[in-house]
Amino acid sequence: MPLMDRYYAPNTPEARAHSRINENIHWEDEHHSLNETLIALCASYQALSRYISGADIYLMPRSQQELESKLKRYAYDAIHNMIAQSKSPMERGGYSRVCHMAEQSIRSVLSTDSNTTDLLNMHRRHDELKSPVEGSPGRTVATK
Repeated sequence: MPLMDRYYAPNTPEARAHSRINENIHWEDEHHSLNETLIALCASYQALSRYISGADIYLMPRSQQELESKLKRYAYDAIHNMIAQSKSPMERGGYSRVCHMAEQSIRSVLSTDSNTTDLLNMHRRHDELKSPVEGSPGRTVATK
C-alpha cells in the first residue's frame, strides 16, 4: 500500500480529484469557471504528498501547529499553480473558498488517529542523524 493511501485512500474525494486533474488535461472544460472543490481537494492531496516526499523540507515541523502551517503553505502553492495553469476564470470569492476547503481537508487528516504524530516523526530520523549523538566524543576541526 503506497504511503499516501494511508492518509488519502484511492476512493477519497482528495485522491479522486488529484487523479482527475493529473490524468485528464481537459478537467476544467466541463465548467464555465474553475471547479473550486476539485482544486481544493487536489491541493490538499498534493500538499500531503509533497510533505511525505520530504524533497524540500528544510525546517522540520515540531508541533501540530507547525505541521498544519507547512501543509497549508504547500496547499496554497498547489492552488496557485492550478489557477495559473487554468484557462477558466475564478468566481468572485473563489480563492478564499478554495483555501478554506483545502484547510478543512488538511485538518481532517491531522485529526484522524495518530496521523499528526506519525507525520511529525516521518522525517525526524533523517534530521536527528545530522546532530551529534549525546555523550559521544566530538571531532575537533583545525582552523588557522
